[in-house]
Amino acid sequence: MEVPKIYESEYRFCLIVWEHEPITAAELVRLCQEQLGWKRTTAYTVIKRLSERGVLQKENGVVSSLVSKDEAQASEIDELVEKKFEGSLPAFVAAFTRHQKITEDEIEEVQRMIDRMRKGGSP
Repeated sequence: MEVPKIYESEYRFCLIVWEHEPITAAELVRLCQEQLGWKRTTAYTVIKRLSERGVLQKENGVVSSLVSKDEAQASEIDELVEKKFEGSLPAFVAAFTRHQKITEDEIEEVQRMIDRMRKGGSP
């Protein structure tokens, strides 16, 4: 399934949904006012827009996601690697590691993921 595009402000909105779902639309609007500084109408517009695109569903005043946080993040990474690094994961990793401090623990965790993948498991 193709994951619908979620833009930056929508992603911040989805973070609230993912943390609290299922959540009433009224409570979601209140949290958006508190955390994002959004007006009521803005929150309801985003609920409608994301529902139309298949990211969220609103039934009987309760909002829940149809796309998980993991799916949204994976889709963004896939798009980034494809657009900016011509689909090359090694080029992405090289660029990332040139400009980002990586701890020994993180290196070991990545190595464990690679080892699991070599054995046919999931990362």
